[in-house]
Amino acid sequence: LSNGLCSLKPKVDRLALVCEMNLNPDGKVTRYRFFNAVINSHARLTYEQVAGMLYEGHVQTRKKYEHLFEHLKNLDTVYATLRHGREKRGAIDFESSESRILFGTDKKIERIVPTIRNDAHRIIEECMIAANVCAAEYLQKNKVPALYRVHDTPDMEKVSDVHDFLGPFGLALTGGEKPVAKDYADLLSQVKHRPDARLIQTVLLRSMRQAEYSPENLGHFGLAHKAYTHFTSPIRRYPDLLIHRAIKYLVSKKSDNPVPFPYLLNHMNAFGEECSMTERRADDATRDVMAWLKCEFMMEKIGEQFSGIISSVTSFGLFIELDAIHVEGLAHITTLGDDYFHFDPISHSLNGERTGKSYRLGDQIMIELVHVSLDERKIDFEVLGDR
Repeated sequence: LSNGLCSLKPKVDRLALVCEMNLNPDGKVTRYRFFNAVINSHARLTYEQVAGMLYEGHVQTRKKYEHLFEHLKNLDTVYATLRHGREKRGAIDFESSESRILFGTDKKIERIVPTIRNDAHRIIEECMIAANVCAAEYLQKNKVPALYRVHDTPDMEKVSDVHDFLGPFGLALTGGEKPVAKDYADLLSQVKHRPDARLIQTVLLRSMRQAEYSPENLGHFGLAHKAYTHFTSPIRRYPDLLIHRAIKYLVSKKSDNPVPFPYLLNHMNAFGEECSMTERRADDATRDVMAWLKCEFMMEKIGEQFSGIISSVTSFGLFIELDAIHVEGLAHITTLGDDYFHFDPISHSLNGERTGKSYRLGDQIMIELVHVSLDERKIDFEVLGDR
């Protein structure tokens, strides 16, 4: 379906459910409406092509899509307005680090590279968020059972740990025991140019709850929205399909041919639990496959030395992400030297009792690759010393 019947192929008519929005200069949606329509895509553009035309001055690409360039510039203006609204609202903007695997002609892994997000990605992201908010508000206003994408406020104990962690840095998370998204966003903005910015961001991210699907609207803490749902991907996410059915039901009520809506609140409760579980299961499957492929890639590198950054600290050792190839492995506590190490969960560190040596989240470190297990999806390092 996603590559054929439902694919937005250029110059081909496709049925669509449209969310038409009006924005003010502050990036707020002043009014919106949903309706059924037919869409005819003018071109298939990649994120790199759009970024090249809008931000990097790619003359040839701009010339090829000259008939669309003014529309893209207008869309970029819309993005700037939505971005302004996001910042004013205080939404949290974590910088995520994901990687992708590039295969050679022999189907062997050639290299592992970071996934780079540019402003073309963010254009789509902000437009989708705006449409999702309108969908959530529309369903809430009309009291239709629906699945919201909820992101609850952080647990008070986790917030207390963040306060304890930030103290030695001379930093503070405002908002006391109940910070709002803007408190997180302000702190991230304050530390973004510090050498330990990644460490602080990681600790803040881990203090937050996991987003899930629920018929009870608890709002979305990270995006700083009172109501939020997933609406934009009905051919790959079941919650989005449920939202489409609910909106089509509401839109059709104004017509001579209303569409039935067969779901009650108890259905949505079951759907919420099921979709949250399958989302986590899919994430686990993705991580498992990536871990296996990364293990296969590292098999031939046993004995080599690498620089990396401590990405997690536990009572049994350090997880280290390698700088150049974006692979993570474990340096067990027994490889840290002839000392007894105490684990401090507040400072995210292991501290040597005799030597005073400390290993902390975010520290740079040199390691040697000593063992790889494909069956267990495990990569083992031995610490050589700080870089």
